[in-house]
Amino acid sequence: MTTASRNGLRLLDLFCCAGGAAMGYHRAGFAVDGVDIADRPRYPFTFHRADALEHLARLIDTGEIERYALIHNSPPCQAGCTLTVGTNQSRGWGGEHVQLIPELRALLDASGLPYVIEQPTGKAPVRRDLRLCGESFGLGVLRHRTFELGRWSTPQPPHPAHRGYVRGVRHGVHRDGPYVAAYGAGGGKATVPEMQTAMDITWTDVREELTEAIPPAFTQWIGTAFLTCRQEVLV
Repeated sequence: MTTASRNGLRLLDLFCCAGGAAMGYHRAGFAVDGVDIADRPRYPFTFHRADALEHLARLIDTGEIERYALIHNSPPCQAGCTLTVGTNQSRGWGGEHVQLIPELRALLDASGLPYVIEQPTGKAPVRRDLRLCGESFGLGVLRHRTFELGRWSTPQPPHPAHRGYVRGVRHGVHRDGPYVAAYGAGGGKATVPEMQTAMDITWTDVREELTEAIPPAFTQWIGTAFLTCRQEVLV
């Protein structure tokens, strides 16, 4: 058991999906409770099936939120992701997507706890306090993600140069490269085993869950940075 777990530090993982973020925080030393509106039988930690916003509101109202040291949030990203606001919008594809971040942030403010909001790099209404990339961790995906940090901060790490293209077909052109496309289907997109290997996610083989997951390396880095920041404040 890690030092953080022995000391009782717990993390609330909202909109948890299959637990890519959760595994990283676990490796950093947190005990993790996940919440998702869909059943997630492969989630590797304590799981609660519930509406994330309603669950958070209940924890705040009852005072149970105080058991947690940090709240991680990966709300649905379709309303602000690059594909939705770019190609899909320009071609009239897709439908309307609800933006949950303003309501979520109001609840996070009411909780009084430090938090992380994760989103793809697009037009989601989040601060760009951190931007992480798979190349920073030697992964087989790029998977750029933006993170808003609430009530704590840490310096932005360097963003190393990419070593080449993401393998696959884009705008009718096929390119090879050191990274796989862990999203969608067809056009040279990654297979399930390729996604598992590239992101270091072995506990689920559900394609939909893998395409939505972030690599645990991202949140292991964030969780370690938070614990370092917390220790400095306590000292």
